[in-house]
Amino acid sequence: MKLYSYFRSSASYRVRIALALKELPYEYAAVHLLKGGGQQLSSAYRFVNPEGLVPTLQDDTHVLTQSLAIVEYLNELYPEPPLLPADPADRAYVRSVALQVACEIHPVNNLRVLQYLKQNFAVSEEQKTQWYRHWIDVGFGALESRLKDEARIGAFVFGATPTLADICLVPQVWNARRFKIPLDDFPTVVRVADNAMELEAFKQAEPSNQPDAE
Repeated sequence: MKLYSYFRSSASYRVRIALALKELPYEYAAVHLLKGGGQQLSSAYRFVNPEGLVPTLQDDTHVLTQSLAIVEYLNELYPEPPLLPADPADRAYVRSVALQVACEIHPVNNLRVLQYLKQNFAVSEEQKTQWYRHWIDVGFGALESRLKDEARIGAFVFGATPTLADICLVPQVWNARRFKIPLDDFPTVVRVADNAMELEAFKQAEPSNQPDAE
């Protein structure tokens, strides 16, 4: 397998965690999202992934895009350890937390959005950070309210083992900390993310441990 990844990409981070949890070897192909105007926009990379986004996973003849689809593909192909619970209601719960992060929090703070704000609306670095913090506060606030009294929560979003939900949550917490966003109001979110970061697979996938880390 070959993973096209950028070390600070939250979506790539998710796939790296899944690969590490499954203990699957892969070739790392760095795609720098800033150098040369963004290597993901080059014709060579768009030939691999017409969306011009990371990650992309190449598995033999299969070329897979979109992080959650890739993670579920890996989970179906390599079912141990499982990243989704067996019960349909529990699976829906885990998926909903994952989607709350991946679809409600992450997109509005993605690099493309931040670049568009800066290039087209001349926002300052301070304003960009304010934008980022606003959506983290809104998203993590909703997530904290949901998780703090959730009976299914344990060391992780679902009980004692990491799932797709933790795979999505950890990169978002990492990015919030990178932007120095205060997280004191979200103790459950932080506790779960910190528990996950005690696991070797999550440490291996962490951005600073990637070949292209700066």
